[in-house]
Amino acid sequence: MRVALVHDWLTGMRGGEWVLYDIARLFPSAPIYTLVHRVGSVAPILEEHPIKTSWLQGLSFGGRRWRYLLPLMPAAAESFAFEDFDLVISTSHAVAKGVIPPPGAFHLSYVHTPMRYVWDQRNQYLDPIPRLLRPIVEMRFARLRQWDMVSSARVDRLVGNSRLVAWRIKHYWNRTAEIIPPPVATEYFTPGGERGDNLLTVAALVPYKRVEDAIAVARKLGRTLEIVGTGPRMRALRRFGGSDVRFLGWLERDQLREAYRRAAAVLVPNVEDFGMASVEALACGTPVVGLAHSGTADVIRGGIEGELAEESSVDALVEATERVLGRAWDTNQLRGRADLFSREQFRTRFGFLLDRLGFGETQQ
Repeated sequence: MRVALVHDWLTGMRGGEWVLYDIARLFPSAPIYTLVHRVGSVAPILEEHPIKTSWLQGLSFGGRRWRYLLPLMPAAAESFAFEDFDLVISTSHAVAKGVIPPPGAFHLSYVHTPMRYVWDQRNQYLDPIPRLLRPIVEMRFARLRQWDMVSSARVDRLVGNSRLVAWRIKHYWNRTAEIIPPPVATEYFTPGGERGDNLLTVAALVPYKRVEDAIAVARKLGRTLEIVGTGPRMRALRRFGGSDVRFLGWLERDQLREAYRRAAAVLVPNVEDFGMASVEALACGTPVVGLAHSGTADVIRGGIEGELAEESSVDALVEATERVLGRAWDTNQLRGRADLFSREQFRTRFGFLLDRLGFGETQQ
């Protein structure tokens, strides 16, 4: 049986690409269909697969300028010509789940989230847009929402990465999804070194990550905050941060592991789809502060691996962080929780799903 893999875009190794990585290991000869590909930007195992790009590749300057192509992405996803495939597996947070599979093929989609910029986060994306242009953008977002909902019907089986994402799939698409948490490299992120007293947040520097809330929490507690990540809000956050905030930028994995190890706690002040950073922190023996209504709650149990604030406010996060800093934590307990989300666990769960669907023999 022939298998095709589909991914939104291949321009770097983030959480979604690590999911694709572990699925691709099950199908080492399967082609990967993707809108755009920046050569050399993903793990060698993925680069070794036959990679088939859409017509957007020629408009993206070699995969370097692709975000502004969002309005064209649904049409590009639908343009892929699949031939003689029995199983299509898409990993999607944008448009990959909207491909049109060949007749008779089974389409399984692992969904990181429905498109947040046209659903629950649309107002945050609209805020910076000049008022005169907003009606045009809102109309485009409305069309994207309609396409997002209609194209979900092309998927035979949906998998969400958390309870929150499964809720969004039901709420926005009126579809049911089972839950398989994404893989985290817990074998790499391990405890070690001396623990410091600083706080840490690991996030892209974009509005919905609410990094300014993490800064405010650290300021109220008189703690230094280290921030791992880059993004368009770097300059504004530097102005807001002050001298007790250290911007570390993008880190290599060994440097990131050391940042987790020396932190007294990791702050996750935003609503995460799942929150792989939380698992990485636990694997390094570091407790986490997050939100109770976030995907973080699939990882963190309040009072056991960290604390969960009931409200998305700085004061609630401060109280939760004080509880974390006011007690000792069992490194083995934190580590044991993290191992439930290991890459091995993911491959086992995903393999069981394929077996139930009758595709166990397709694994190569």
